[in-house]
Amino acid sequence: MNPALQKTLELLLIIGIGVLLQRKLSGKAQLEGVKVIILNVALPATIFLALLKVELDAALLFLPALALGFNLFLFAAVHYTIGFFAPAYDGPARRTLAMLLPSLAPGLSCFPFIMAYQDDSSLALAALADVGNKFFGLIMLYLLAMHWYRTRALKKDSRQGAGNLRGLLASLLREPVNLVIGVALILLIAGLDLESLPGVITATVNRFSVMMVALVLLFIGMAVRVSRTDLRDIAILLSWRSGLALLFSSVCILLSPGLAPAMVLLLVVFPQSSCSFWPFAHMHLVAKLEENQPVARPTFNLDFGVNVLACSLPFSSLMILLIFNFGEYFTDPALLAGAGAALVLVPLLARFGFRAVRRVRNGIPENVLP
Repeated sequence: MNPALQKTLELLLIIGIGVLLQRKLSGKAQLEGVKVIILNVALPATIFLALLKVELDAALLFLPALALGFNLFLFAAVHYTIGFFAPAYDGPARRTLAMLLPSLAPGLSCFPFIMAYQDDSSLALAALADVGNKFFGLIMLYLLAMHWYRTRALKKDSRQGAGNLRGLLASLLREPVNLVIGVALILLIAGLDLESLPGVITATVNRFSVMMVALVLLFIGMAVRVSRTDLRDIAILLSWRSGLALLFSSVCILLSPGLAPAMVLLLVVFPQSSCSFWPFAHMHLVAKLEENQPVARPTFNLDFGVNVLACSLPFSSLMILLIFNFGEYFTDPALLAGAGAALVLVPLLARFGFRAVRRVRNGIPENVLP
């Protein structure tokens, strides 16, 4: 079996086991226990290792900058157009999409295929590009989540707002993810890396990090509750996201003639990575803060976020498999742009198509509904 396909089936199998485990859950408390391990042990260890492995080559700084540019492009597209393509989603769902859709998880959905179809040099370039994505997912989206929380939760009274802000900062400093980010940044500034740490610490952090992928996929499987309507809507949004990624890649290829075929494929498959779990961790932190600082409505919709994550991984894996198996087609910027435009039009066509179906079923004249 193809190694990349086998890797994809392994990841989907773990999610399937998580779905089967739903019957074993007697309540949300057990699911919360898995989430506690992820957010307080596995995720901090993974982030710590990821940050300390960052090595920048001045000649290749355009790769993380390009990845960050794609994140920002996708965020702007979601922020300014999601209301038109998905008008049924309310504020918490839209903010959830604005956090998840621009994020990338190449380690889960992209790197295995690069390892199977390309060489180690391509994987190294993809890992370097992921630096920009990590900056966006770990820092920029975190600041955005905190901004949305503060603007909705803190009171207008300056004294009360100052007290709430101090409490917020204290809560943030107690979070393991924030602690390890701070420690890792201090070590990087001091010129230290993983090799500089005692072996027992590195080995322990590595063992915790190994749990990350399996635990996250099991959690997604145990927590997902996707109705047929939600599955259809999320699939449409993921198609739109994938189309924007293809359009972005076509522009990059068009502006950079003479690239090697391996680099061209890398520019196409990397933006097709699935949504990242890191923004979900930020949203979960906001949900915990809102338990102590009640708001009229939650800032994010965590259940909807889990459903998006669950659908994103198989969708992205399928797209990346198609790209690698039909590589010649996806290296032509014109054909790439055409495929991207077609996928971008899916939500528009679906919106008017579903509306027309409702008209027919209900016997409503076409001039009644706008």
